[in-house]
Amino acid sequence: MDTNHVVPAFAALGNALRLNAFRNLVRAGPAGMAAGEIAEALGVRQNTMSAALSVLLQAGLVRNRRDGRVIRYFAAMDAVGGIVDYLVEDCCGGRPELCSRNAFDIEGIMEAEMAEPKNVLFLCTGNSARSLFAEAILNRIGVGKFRAYSAGSLPRNGPHPYTLDLLKRLNHDVSGIRSKNWDEFALPEAPKMDFVFTVCDDAAGEVCPVWPGQPMTAHWGVPDPVAADGNEAERRLAFSEAYRMLSNRISIFVNLPMASLDKLSLQARLDEIGRGVDA
Repeated sequence: MDTNHVVPAFAALGNALRLNAFRNLVRAGPAGMAAGEIAEALGVRQNTMSAALSVLLQAGLVRNRRDGRVIRYFAAMDAVGGIVDYLVEDCCGGRPELCSRNAFDIEGIMEAEMAEPKNVLFLCTGNSARSLFAEAILNRIGVGKFRAYSAGSLPRNGPHPYTLDLLKRLNHDVSGIRSKNWDEFALPEAPKMDFVFTVCDDAAGEVCPVWPGQPMTAHWGVPDPVAADGNEAERRLAFSEAYRMLSNRISIFVNLPMASLDKLSLQARLDEIGRGVDA
């Protein structure tokens, strides 16, 4: 790869939205993502995301392929390797092969990162809306890197109908969505959690469950849409708003450079996500 190709690539990545879209595609791997899925993950309109993807396509950083009625996008890892080769061309005492993309093994590093997904548990009171939204969102945008679960300290009889309606409308798989008690995840055979996030609303005086053990924890409080007043349109809007807030937070979480953060720094970032994302 020469300068004429590298400069447009860097220009394309010199925008936060395009950079985050590209990082999501890298994490998605061979499965790729549709423009709507990336837009949803990053909390932007689909036409805005389509414009960003067009720039990445022109720079040769992504490829696309029609899959039925949907066009899926994929990170062009060979182009990324070419950029790395260009950057290290003069390294290692004139022996660039020692620090080429083969030495760095970009795809091998990606596979190693994705080999053992981290388990994440989202907790709220009723497990009928917010924690179910979070579970569905992370299982979509964190596929291969995270495995999400949800539960409630006082679970309701099942998911709220508006929860299922919204998830279906956004093309989430709802076949496994159910309300469940957090006691399920305290059993010896339950998966060991790496992260536990509470999404209860402090402002409403909700009592959040406390998870024992050693996982990293943070509080990402979101108003309970089930408790919203008003007519049907207003109540459904509350569900959409809860989904949006959680999607924004989870997108930031998925894109954290966890391999380069020590535990204290990572904890600070997790707390920060819960404090200021929606300001």
